[in-house]
Amino acid sequence: MTSEVSTLDDLAQLTSYSLMDALNRDPDTTVNGEDHAPRQVFSGHYVPVKPTPIENPVYVTHSKTFFHELGFADSMATSQDFLQMFSGDLTHVPEPIRPFGWATGYALSIYGTEYTQQCPFQTGNGYGDGRAISVLEAVIKGQRWEMQLKGGGRTPYCRGADGRAVLRSSIREFLAQEHMHALGVPTSRSLSLYASTTEQVRRPWYSDGSTSSEPDIVINEPVAISTRVAPSFIRVGQLELFARRVVNHAHENAMDELEKIVLHVIDREYADVINNNLNIETKVILLAKAFRERLTSLIANWIRVGYCQGNFNSDNCAVGGFTLDYGPFGFCEAFDPVYQPWIGGGRHFSFFNQPAAAARNFAMFCKALQPLLKGDQHYLSELEDVQQGFANVIQMQLEKMWAAKLGLEDYNEALFSELISLMTLTTVDYTIFFRELSALPDNIEPLKKSFYGDLNASENGTKLANSNAQDIEQHWSAWLDKWQMLLGISDKTDTNQARPRETISNQMKRVNPKYILREWQLVAAYKKAAEGEYTLLHELQNVMTQPYAEQSKDIEEKYYRLMPTELSDIGGVSHYSCSS
Repeated sequence: MTSEVSTLDDLAQLTSYSLMDALNRDPDTTVNGEDHAPRQVFSGHYVPVKPTPIENPVYVTHSKTFFHELGFADSMATSQDFLQMFSGDLTHVPEPIRPFGWATGYALSIYGTEYTQQCPFQTGNGYGDGRAISVLEAVIKGQRWEMQLKGGGRTPYCRGADGRAVLRSSIREFLAQEHMHALGVPTSRSLSLYASTTEQVRRPWYSDGSTSSEPDIVINEPVAISTRVAPSFIRVGQLELFARRVVNHAHENAMDELEKIVLHVIDREYADVINNNLNIETKVILLAKAFRERLTSLIANWIRVGYCQGNFNSDNCAVGGFTLDYGPFGFCEAFDPVYQPWIGGGRHFSFFNQPAAAARNFAMFCKALQPLLKGDQHYLSELEDVQQGFANVIQMQLEKMWAAKLGLEDYNEALFSELISLMTLTTVDYTIFFRELSALPDNIEPLKKSFYGDLNASENGTKLANSNAQDIEQHWSAWLDKWQMLLGISDKTDTNQARPRETISNQMKRVNPKYILREWQLVAAYKKAAEGEYTLLHELQNVMTQPYAEQSKDIEEKYYRLMPTELSDIGGVSHYSCSS
């Protein structure tokens, strides 16, 4: 079977610039995209920007999975014209691809509070895509995709920064996006990754073995450009920006621009569920309901696989309801309900608090839609009901998810609460525990593979030293008995009523992955990549795109294991500053 797209010229024929053609350009911008100095942007939906190519780019990797989904030939990733374009050089792109891309502005809310002071102008008019430049929209197999260069250089929103991404953070995001897709979690996707062999930037980071919370050195790091892809990159913060302009009477076209961006969101993300012939007020209510469904499902999936979005501000919350902006993220290893990989994140964005953080973002989303209802109390009341219903909807999503992780047909609050207490007291590896549980063990022994402490040791760290190890083991055994009874696989259960063990186990293994992207394994891969050696990166990419599969014995020994205790408090491994 031949690929539909084997050259950049083929891809060019699929281009379709819906955002730039349908929405408003900033009237103060340049025509050719030479617009790289930080400045205030007062109106318009986007700013045309020409990316800044990285110096002497080389191929690092591409997503074979996504290439095949799109019908792209793998050879295209290493072709000169494709490499040139997706490392930031649009000088010689084939028509109708345009020789410049676009950046967008947005507002910032942190946990439901509006902010403007981080903007250098103290107005909020400087927030936006500071180093992410979209360069293409293409309709492929009936699906519209927007392709965006992360690290593509300065834009008016760069706030004085250099507009670059380093290879380290680019590898993290590239692998995480494809890993999350393989896990079955809605996400932006990775297309390609190119690095410079000569261009470097200085970044704060951690010295080897540092236990400091903050970076303690400044290092030179190679720059890279990764291409991330999504149906759109419209965020809750973007809708907030245009709603704030309406409320503040920022300019005479403010209401029109808010309505345009909301209708564009519906066209890009929800056209299949919202009829275009409806009035704007009805569309707004349906949009809120549809986004609520996607967002609550997304958060349940995050918790299912152990993912923590360490900085879940409104500008990192995609209106399409998928994971976006892999900056300070992490996967929970040693289970902790308040796990937070980012030193600046606080408990409000911690692992088990993500439903509450999502509720704050959803509230800001609904607030941004309110002006379009033009004071109509009927529709305003409907929107309020949708917002107030968020807590119940996400609770149902979470209960459904926990039941699935435990192999149960119905959620059991008492069993779940007792399990969380035991997991916290014992300190278990989140992923390994649920994977081992998926084998339906008859006793506690197989589960001990996930324990970070030895229950039989005289001292097991603070938690176990202050508890009786024998009592804890008895509690675990008692919990296991209750769980087996509810599953219908206990010796005390009527076997005629029980579901087959193999059926339950297989169902659990489809929701409990065997492999997750562990930071200490990522560190080894990107350190080698910085030396121009990509073998470990490619191996990790292959393993993490098959997270539910039983892989080779060598892979299992290497990647299905606890974090080494000596790394448990190391900066850049167990915790880190905002990814650069």
